[in-house]
Amino acid sequence: MEEESAQEQSRQPRIRELVTYLAQSLVDKPEEVRVVQVERGYLLTLELSVDPDEMGKVIGRQGRIAKALRILVTAAASREGKRASLEIV
Repeated sequence: MEEESAQEQSRQPRIRELVTYLAQSLVDKPEEVRVVQVERGYLLTLELSVDPDEMGKVIGRQGRIAKALRILVTAAASREGKRASLEIV
């Protein structure tokens, strides 16, 4: 049982690392990217914040990039047996 919880804890940062990596790849100031992970039961919420001047690069035209990021987060979380959402703040 301890192995399962250790594996679960090692997997959780992967989703956060994925969002961080993707967001840093999109912006000109990667050092300004912050991803905060909030877990409530089986629901995982990731809060992404970037430099205000680069918010458009993360959101994209008509929200296409934001939607793609949310799809990736949802897919990664479902592999872990959890539900996740991404909020861009």
